[in-house]
Amino acid sequence: MAKYTRIQVALTMQETGMVPVFYNSDLSVCRNVLKACYDGGVRVFEFTNRGDFAHEIFAELNKYAIKELPGMILGIGSVVDAGTASLYIQLGTNFVVSPVLKEDMAKVCNRRKIFWSPGCGSLNDISFAEELGAEVVKIFPAEQVGGPKFVENIKGPCPWTSIMPTGGVEPTEENLSKWFKAGVICVGMGSQLFTKDLIANGKWDELTLKVQETMEIIRKLKS
Repeated sequence: MAKYTRIQVALTMQETGMVPVFYNSDLSVCRNVLKACYDGGVRVFEFTNRGDFAHEIFAELNKYAIKELPGMILGIGSVVDAGTASLYIQLGTNFVVSPVLKEDMAKVCNRRKIFWSPGCGSLNDISFAEELGAEVVKIFPAEQVGGPKFVENIKGPCPWTSIMPTGGVEPTEENLSKWFKAGVICVGMGSQLFTKDLIANGKWDELTLKVQETMEIIRKLKS
């Protein structure tokens, strides 16, 4: 059962401004990455459903977060069907993120009051997602969909829309400033944050520092 309400998830996303997106088949690596991000100030973390037995890794990672990382909101991403969403809800996910927009997923998540963020690529997608109860919509792949200008143009006629771009977001002030000036509520960040060198060589202290620096840039931009 989720430990955090969908309202708590949305507010924490808005407050912190960044959701790291990560998958690895090694539970030890996942724990170290999650802890490094936690120490760097992250409080919302998306583990992605991208490999065999990913749900088993998530189950153990969620138990670890509950026991060792108070205040860390762990959720699942890359979910494309209602059945998989149900599986992770049983494992205690606090939110479900999808690269696609599926009405049956909305029903499954809403029935249990689980935060749900679908992938959208047009204003029609965004409007339909909000009709289905999405508090924050994900645009993906964000850069290919239209980048910060897309967000800016959506926020014009729909200023109430809360957007989280994922794909093409970089941990630099130059890149992040474009997204936040366009009006995003937070950003999802994966490979640009978790570089191969850091993960392969277990440079967890360096990862923590990188996360801290990125969070500081976001705090400055949001202020």
